Amino acid sequence: RNSGRTSSTPGMVTASKAAVPTISDQASAMQLSQCAKNLASALAELRTASQKAQEACGPLEIDNALSMVRDLEKEIQEAKASAEEGKLKPLPGETLEKCSQDLGNSTKAVSSAIAQLLSEATQGNENYTGMAARDVAQALKSLASAARGVAATTDDSAARSAILDCAGDVMDKSSNLIEETKRAIAKPGDAESQQRLAQVAKAVSQALNRCVNCLPGQRDVDNAIRTVGEASKSLLADSFPSSGKSFQEVQAHLNEVAAGLNQSANEVVQSSRGTTQDLARATSKFGQEFSNFLEAGVDMAGTSQSKEDQTQVVSNLKTISMSSSKLLLAAKALSTDPSSPNLKNQLAAAARAVTDTINQLITMCTQQAPGQKECDNALRELESVKGMLENPTEAISELSYFDCIDSVMENSKVLGESMAGISHNAKNSNLPEFGDSVSTGSRALCGLTEAAAQAAYLLGVSDPNSTAGQKGLVDPAQFARANQSIQMACQNLVDPACTQSQVLSAATIVAKHTSALCNACRLASSKTPNPVAKRQFVQSAKEVANTTANLVKSIKALDGAFNQENREKCKAATGPLIEAVDNLTAFASNPEFASIPAQISPEGHAAMEPIVAAAKTMLESSTGLIQTARSLAVNPKDPPKWSVLAGHSRTVSDSIKKLITNMREKAPGQRECDDAIEALNGCIREVDQASLAAISQQLTPREDISMETLHEQMAASVHEISNLIDPVAVAARSEASQLGHKVSQMASYFEPLIMGAIGTASKILNSQQQMAVLDQTKTLTESALQMLYTAKEAGGNPKAAHMHEALEESVQMMKEAVDDLGATLSEAASAAGAVGGMVDSINDSINKMEDTQHPLICFQVTKSNTNPDDLGGLANQLTNEFGNLANEAKYAAVTAENDEIGSHIKKQVGELGFTCTSLVTKAGALQCSPNDTFTKKELIESARKVSEKVSHVLASLQAGNRGTQACITAASAVSGIIADLDTTIMFATAGTLNRENAETFADHRECILKTAKALVEDTKLLVAGAGASQERLAQAAQSSVSTITKLADVVKLGAASLGSEDPETQVVLINAVKDVAKALGNLISATKAAAGKPHDDPSMLQLKNSAKVMVTNVTSLLKTVKAVEDEATKGTRALEATIEHIKQELAVFNSADPPAKTTTPEEFIRMTKGITMATAKAVAAGNSCRQEDIIATANLSRRAIAEMLHSCKQAAYHPEVSKDVQMRALRYGNECASGYLGLLEHVLVIIMKPSHDLKQQLASYSKQVAGSVTELIQAAEAMKGTEWVDPEDPTVIAENELLGAAAAIEAAAKKLEQLRPRTKPKEADESLNFEEQILEAAKSIAAATSALVKAASAAQRELVAQGKVGAIPANAVDDGQWSQGLISAARMVAAATNNLCEAANSAVQGHASEEKLISSAKQVAASTAQLLVACKVKADQDSQTMKRLQAAGNAVKRASDNLVKAAQKAAFEEQDDQAVVVKSKMVGGIAQIIAAQEEMLRKERELDEARKKLAMIRQQQYKFLPSELREDGQEQ
Repeated sequence: RNSGRTSSTPGMVTASKAAVPTISDQASAMQLSQCAKNLASALAELRTASQKAQEACGPLEIDNALSMVRDLEKEIQEAKASAEEGKLKPLPGETLEKCSQDLGNSTKAVSSAIAQLLSEATQGNENYTGMAARDVAQALKSLASAARGVAATTDDSAARSAILDCAGDVMDKSSNLIEETKRAIAKPGDAESQQRLAQVAKAVSQALNRCVNCLPGQRDVDNAIRTVGEASKSLLADSFPSSGKSFQEVQAHLNEVAAGLNQSANEVVQSSRGTTQDLARATSKFGQEFSNFLEAGVDMAGTSQSKEDQTQVVSNLKTISMSSSKLLLAAKALSTDPSSPNLKNQLAAAARAVTDTINQLITMCTQQAPGQKECDNALRELESVKGMLENPTEAISELSYFDCIDSVMENSKVLGESMAGISHNAKNSNLPEFGDSVSTGSRALCGLTEAAAQAAYLLGVSDPNSTAGQKGLVDPAQFARANQSIQMACQNLVDPACTQSQVLSAATIVAKHTSALCNACRLASSKTPNPVAKRQFVQSAKEVANTTANLVKSIKALDGAFNQENREKCKAATGPLIEAVDNLTAFASNPEFASIPAQISPEGHAAMEPIVAAAKTMLESSTGLIQTARSLAVNPKDPPKWSVLAGHSRTVSDSIKKLITNMREKAPGQRECDDAIEALNGCIREVDQASLAAISQQLTPREDISMETLHEQMAASVHEISNLIDPVAVAARSEASQLGHKVSQMASYFEPLIMGAIGTASKILNSQQQMAVLDQTKTLTESALQMLYTAKEAGGNPKAAHMHEALEESVQMMKEAVDDLGATLSEAASAAGAVGGMVDSINDSINKMEDTQHPLICFQVTKSNTNPDDLGGLANQLTNEFGNLANEAKYAAVTAENDEIGSHIKKQVGELGFTCTSLVTKAGALQCSPNDTFTKKELIESARKVSEKVSHVLASLQAGNRGTQACITAASAVSGIIADLDTTIMFATAGTLNRENAETFADHRECILKTAKALVEDTKLLVAGAGASQERLAQAAQSSVSTITKLADVVKLGAASLGSEDPETQVVLINAVKDVAKALGNLISATKAAAGKPHDDPSMLQLKNSAKVMVTNVTSLLKTVKAVEDEATKGTRALEATIEHIKQELAVFNSADPPAKTTTPEEFIRMTKGITMATAKAVAAGNSCRQEDIIATANLSRRAIAEMLHSCKQAAYHPEVSKDVQMRALRYGNECASGYLGLLEHVLVIIMKPSHDLKQQLASYSKQVAGSVTELIQAAEAMKGTEWVDPEDPTVIAENELLGAAAAIEAAAKKLEQLRPRTKPKEADESLNFEEQILEAAKSIAAATSALVKAASAAQRELVAQGKVGAIPANAVDDGQWSQGLISAARMVAAATNNLCEAANSAVQGHASEEKLISSAKQVAASTAQLLVACKVKADQDSQTMKRLQAAGNAVKRASDNLVKAAQKAAFEEQDDQAVVVKSKMVGGIAQIIAAQEEMLRKERELDEARKKLAMIRQQQYKFLPSELREDGQEQ
């Protein structure tokens, strides 16, 4: 069953493990422990197998259920044939009582399962419908067995035949229902099939009722209910003629029959606990008494003087009729399910209601001396509460034990006052006051009895050998009451005589009860572990709520226009509501949700006895007191009666005192606390003696038991004690009835703990370790003792608040002591290779989870080869990590978008747990025999399986996490686009971004604008996706990436179309799209962080801010695109974009988030140089106001400030930098950027309105920036400390390096020349196949790079000749850095070309991928761009050498582009050929999706690692990269 599958640790395993430490016989303890482990692992395997079976057989459930029901129908027919031949015999253990009870229970189970089946079929969920059909079949199997049993055990042949006929009818109708369900599933949403389904379900329900009514005893109750109904029809008459008797005669007769009816009602309550014959007799008598009573009541109505009095009498009689019917229905329900505590309470309440309604009628009709009727009413009330004290085995109310004491105190005070009032008013003949005192006293006595019965019950169940009753998931009585009230209100609504005010009051009743039902469903849904029941409760609540809403709508219409048409609509609306409520009530009556009665031990009964006895004495004396007072009120001058009254009064007072004393002295848990305290003191004495023996080295080692067994005994005891700390604390705070249980349980684990600790200490040779074990055990015992003292004082009384703080402290102390001892034991166990505790811990975690992602350490298997001693610690770490993972997986499964993903996560984590168990076991085995190669192999294999299962867990988590995963992929793709744009900027800066053909920017403008607008729409979807489903988030992320890719491509084409003669404008344009890409990357990260969070979460605010930045940057791009060809404004626009970019960079710089990596102070100082140059350019541009100067300034400023801010933050967060230096660097970094921003904003003002005064102010701005730069450099010097060494000047070797690089490239080119592609048949229509294209392109690249490096070498010589670079400069750091840049660039070109040749070789041999080839070609292009920049820094732009160099660079770029295109084309063609076969089955499909996602995850992980590796390589290569390579504005 579902509940079995989803329940946490099976109770038997838990109970067995908890019992192990308390068994003194070692062999038995070990055997029980081993059996519990075997059972746990067998259950785990069974669970896994059943899950797999369910996945495989899901769709077959309905067919299986149908064939099962048809087989049951055949069995019933066979039983009937046997019965007719007189051969039907009861099975062993079958009795009429037991079978009747089973039949009652199974009809409820069938009703509940059918309600569930209908709900699932309506929703069209095949999987859950199959489960529900199986539940129906199982419940019908129980019903068939019970029906056969009843037939076999009854002597009445007519009853036998009737029960079998009815059972056969139920089977027949049920098979029709399952067939109809099968059809309905095939046509989900078809109104006709749903209607047929409802009709067939109604037929099953009627057949079930007929079946129950055939039970012996039920027929008699039905007859009595019919008698009450028939008799009550006389109340519908219009007039009631007088009987001719006098009022006194009628009154006396009414009193007499009222007493008889009251007595019969109490007999019905008593007989419901007896046999079916007793119940039959009592209900028949009740029916007869009711007829007599109603006759007398109708006579009274006829005798009434006024019409008003008559109406009131009839109204009271109707109420009595209704409460009598309720009493009989409750008796009928209890007879089919005698163990239900809810039904017992319901029956007692129904009997009280009969008494109360009789009292109301008598009070109204009786005209006798004042005070007499109050006495009669009181006597009837006391008679009805007496039953509570008979056998209090169930909770009477919600009161706690201390609330009961308070209630007894209050009521005894009230009773004392009313007893004095009775005596005083009777003496003085103050009869109205006398009547009031009697009524008040009666109410107080009822309150006292209730409190005493509840206290006795709580005391009984608090005994450690008793078990308390468990409250059911729902209260069927509440559902039944609500159902009845709703039905009656609906009847009133459709009654033609109903007035407008009655309609509104009926609507109020309906709304109140349906609301209560929906709340009860919500609570039940949150509490049940059964997923099918969870869905059913929610669905039923929805149906009730919807039908109520429809009814309320029609009632409003009726209230607005009170006519026949609206009344008919109202009548039509009540039908669906009644049906929905009936279905819900049927489902809630499932025995699975019922309460479990208490089992009270003989000791518990003995503890209850004094309280019950005192309460009984009090009730008897009170009855005598009221009878005596009744006669004294009529005749106050009767001295003997006064002495009797005084005697009763004294007895009542004494019994109440005794009751209070007993309740105070016998408070639950006190005796158990005393016993536990005594036991713990004994334990402490034992530890002290062992410690003394250990100090004097006289502790004899235990030879009868192994160290591992002792460890396990101690660990198990500590584990159980740890689990009981919180329950004891909760009981001590507010659950007195549980205190004894929990305290006794806890104390029972200390004896085995002490025995284990002393045994362990006796086997330890090191005296220090010996004392550590004994001391920690003693500390734990002492802290437990302290906790027991405070728990005893607190006593479970919520009002003893002064003790709660002390209790909290002692709980904390005890937890710390448990943790300390537990840690010591874990260390010792892992060192000894004892892994039992770890395996148990992993299994515990799996079971708790059954009830996200954490890093799970995978075993360092190499340890097994090098250092097996470390395995213990690693196994411990693995166990803890798995515990964390299982805990997170529980929440991940609950929050998954659908149940399927949730159960898949749990399944994968469960399987991972079993592989971890195996791994830990193997590690323990290897520790015991470190040189066993076979165990090593097994360990390595287990570790591999764990790794594999971890990837399965990750894949299943991602299946439920598509949106977040898509965001990660998207962010990674965007960072790739940004890197690509950076390379394009390098080409543009070098002046090599040339236009294709004769295109102009106008050809691309529209496409750029359109794509940018599409990106804005994607941004909106992305922000909305954070609050939507994972599916929508994934779509939004993927869409935004494809749009930004397209936008980057069209902007690059647009920039190229501007021509390489205007590199600055090209850079402005590409920078604008780079800003958009960066903002999108941040937005995607913010969306990922905000996904699924509430609206007031801080991550939502971050998301909104990111979206604003994104929109700003797209707007900026649009403005730039529009201004690009406008010579008059493009500089201004570029400056505005740069100012916005610097503001955004500054916001990132000022955020508290640390940078992704750190850098050195030297790097930081190098970056500050650019600011000085940029400032000079900005001042010059401000003075000249030329658009070209402004664009150059904008580009340079953007790069210089961004690099300074990045390196400043990275250097400041270096681990070796102190906090105050860090703050100082960040402050001056901010000041410098802000000052520079001010300078640019001032330049912008000058461009708009040039004036001499404004230009004069430029100097002050530039001074401010210069000051900040100086402070920055000083802060950087402070970071460096004293270890600053000038970098070695490398200019001298530049020439040699360049020539060496050229030689390397030529050698590689020669190697390429000798290569030939694999021979294969040529296609007719292809002049050149793919391999040849690769080789041709690679050869042309090699030739071009060789020419380029030679040209660079010539340029270097020319510069030396011109004197711009000294041959061996004495102190020319700049030239040195420049030469260093030239060398590193040349080396990179050589290395990249070499890689390209190797990749081309591998590609034609079929060993390498196209991706490797593309990557190599791109690397050549990027390093070429750097070499060009390095050469151009000091060169004369007009020299022939430079022109050759430029041409060579362009040739390399073209050649590498051709190669990339060829390789990409081949890669795409290859991809197009791949076909994916999608499985049509649901399970296979999910498996396929998860496998694909698993592969995707692996590839992404590899991609991330590759990116990190590349970044590290670049970092190493560029460690001393000179600033000139990042600046294009070097002074000539």
